Amino acid sequence: MLTRREFSKLVTTAAAGVAVSSTAKSYARVIGANERVNFGVIGLNSRAYAHLSALTTNKANAAITHVADVDSVILQKFAGETEKSMGTAPKADKDFRKLLESKDVDAITIATPDHWHTPIAILGMQADKHVYVEKPCSHNPHEVELLVAAQKKMGKQVQMGNQQRSSPHSIEIIDKIHNGLIGRAYYAKAWYCNTRKSMGTGKVVPVPATLDWDLWQGPAPRQQYKDNVHPYNWHWLRIYGTGETLNNGTHEVDVCRWALQTVWPERITASGGRYHFKDDWQFYDTLVTSFEYDDKMISWENMSTNGMPLYNRDRGSAIHGTEGTVILDRDGYEVHDLKGKLVNEYKIPKDKKTSSADLVGRDSMTDLHFANLIDGIRTGAKLNSPIWDASTSVAILLMSNIAWELNRELKLDTKTGAFVGDAEATKMRKREYEKGWEPHI
Repeated sequence: MLTRREFSKLVTTAAAGVAVSSTAKSYARVIGANERVNFGVIGLNSRAYAHLSALTTNKANAAITHVADVDSVILQKFAGETEKSMGTAPKADKDFRKLLESKDVDAITIATPDHWHTPIAILGMQADKHVYVEKPCSHNPHEVELLVAAQKKMGKQVQMGNQQRSSPHSIEIIDKIHNGLIGRAYYAKAWYCNTRKSMGTGKVVPVPATLDWDLWQGPAPRQQYKDNVHPYNWHWLRIYGTGETLNNGTHEVDVCRWALQTVWPERITASGGRYHFKDDWQFYDTLVTSFEYDDKMISWENMSTNGMPLYNRDRGSAIHGTEGTVILDRDGYEVHDLKGKLVNEYKIPKDKKTSSADLVGRDSMTDLHFANLIDGIRTGAKLNSPIWDASTSVAILLMSNIAWELNRELKLDTKTGAFVGDAEATKMRKREYEKGWEPHI
């Protein structure tokens, strides 16, 4: 495995226009419309199985040649499942950088902890790979800017995992909203409800022999290993995760932005706290956020530890307009008039229904989202969620975390997304990196 100093040198040379490995560029394949796209999957717990399912569904046009995870138990389990599903055993490695060096890999998928999303995506593009990166695409607003700049510079296809953008019924009803179904749409409410349990209070313990803890941490400042972080509860620690707002709010708020056709708000406020349990969880379990525009507004309500549904749904978006309301989720939609009368609805088949308690999320939306990326790679088809657009939803939600932490309203430049007259908030747009692991383009 490369040392941190060697890794830093690797990134610096890539920023100067040299490939991640000395041979990666020369090995680059030009994908034809009739060829399969070879994928390397990075980060193999939980959501990665949805990637596997989607690529299996699309295996006429895609293959998995490589997989990587810092935990050898998770790695070997996923490699075995890949061989069963795809019919061919992938090359498995604990170090994703070896995957990036391969001449066989055309695209990577990233389902690691959040703090690795942007750094791996950038390294992937610098190694001449296309990218599917799970939401949130970045850990902080500065990384959003880096990621978008890297894609623009390198010209690779980069799709974020906000898969509802590829949902047929969502595409249909959003198009109808844009064409006046409920008049002028001006307010969108997003929500997520779940009954997550306490993560407890962690104890410092020896690192499991199966885990490369140094590589797991990567760009994050070094911490002692605790027994309640890996493989899932990192979501609730600021050094690695981004809280429920980015874990699930990304999906719902992105639908609201899509429906209202908004970019940067004028003001962001966020109020909430950790009320249900007292443990190591560093974010809120209950939160209400507002994104205010000139003549529109988006609100986000998070209830991570109380599963009482809204509009009879544990997650979704309600789009309000001058002539009615659309309630939309992954399982269908309802159209109501101004008095709340149901005038139209659509429901997906019962065997396709989704659940907020499902941590994997295998579904037809993800299958279609991957198919869209594969078409983009093979034929240049337009992506349903190009990173320059998808990352805006991530950026404003990351800013709402800053508003929550500072406990005050933040004002934005609606042309650039920069904070206005707030040096403290601006400083918080960027994280501290472990020396030698900073992402660069």
